[in-house]
Amino acid sequence: MNIAILGASQKTERYSNKAQVMLMADGHKVYPISSIGEEILGVKGYSGLSEINERIDIATIYINPKILNTVIDDLIKLNPKTVIFNPGTESAVHQEMLTSKGIKVVEACTLVLLCSGQFEGL
Repeated sequence: MNIAILGASQKTERYSNKAQVMLMADGHKVYPISSIGEEILGVKGYSGLSEINERIDIATIYINPKILNTVIDDLIKLNPKTVIFNPGTESAVHQEMLTSKGIKVVEACTLVLLCSGQFEGL
């Protein structure tokens, strides 16, 4: 699957970095999105969702709702099948915007979903 990671980070202590490591180990193609668009873990980085020209199956969010405000329109245009709101990123307003466009919303930890075998079912 193609996975966009919003809030990707070079910092190994960040959950977005840990998720990228696990997603790559599971064979997923990742698209790290960060404010500076840096390469992360040897993978080309992007500074915005609009730079991605591939179909994204899942977007996993590691940014707070205030920052999500600035990219929600691009996320809707990207039209992933599922968006995961990791702990601390939940936003009823954004979740409603996504579900109203037919995008599945999940409130969960990507790491837990991967470790428990639930990720593939999304």
